[in-house]
Order: sequence, then C-alpha cells, then structure tokens
Amino acid sequence: MADTKKRILVVDDEPDIVTLVKSRLEANGYEVVSAYNGKDGLEKAEEAQPDMILLDLMMPIMDGYEAGQKLKENPKTKDIPIILFTAAAAEEVAKKGADTIEAIDYVVKPFDDAALLFLINRIADITEKSKG
Repeated sequence: MADTKKRILVVDDEPDIVTLVKSRLEANGYEVVSAYNGKDGLEKAEEAQPDMILLDLMMPIMDGYEAGQKLKENPKTKDIPIILFTAAAAEEVAKKGADTIEAIDYVVKPFDDAALLFLINRIADITEKSKG
C-alpha cells in the first residue's frame, strides 16, 4: 500500500496555476486530477475520491466556499482534507474560509513551490498515519 500514489484534486480557474501545481506534484510522485470551477470540482471529487483537495476560493460558476461546504456535506467527500488557495489580498478571507469549511490549511498565491510541496507531503503523511 505504501507504493500507491496519493491522488490530489486541484480545483482552480487559472489554467496556469493548475498546470504548475500539477507538474510539480506529478514530478514528486502524486497523481493529479484537475477541475477549473467548484461545480466540476465537486463532480471530480466524488468520482476520483482524491486523498486531498487543493481548492481555490475565487472561481466562476461555484466559488470555493460553496464547493467546500458541499464537499463537507457529502458523505462520500466529507473526510477528504482540503487546502485552500487564495490571493495574497484575501488572506484574512482564507483564514475565515478555513474555519467555515474546516479546511486543514491554506496557501497564499503567488505561492512558493517548495513550501506547497512540503505542506502537501506533511498532510499526506499525517493522513496516511491516521489510516494505519
């Protein structure tokens, strides 16, 4: 089981961010599923059953707050750890959002690749240990 790739869902309306995060995570052994708005993110979360979700707050169609609340209300996705993405100007909003939808942490954009990877690895390790 230890050699099974962790699957991460990246939900962000900025294709450049999704591409950057996806390439960084795949280079470090993660499987990545992408969605570009909250509505698609909900569908992909239920289908793919990721080990973790990186969720942007400000998106069209359905924002990260609404998507995060729906993820937590759905028995199939409620236990998936969520990390919020937010613009630096909205850091206080992210803190509030993290409390509102019980996100495990948040990352401010623009973000440092190494710091994001460290956070994801740490959360992946914690969730793996809690399952074992």
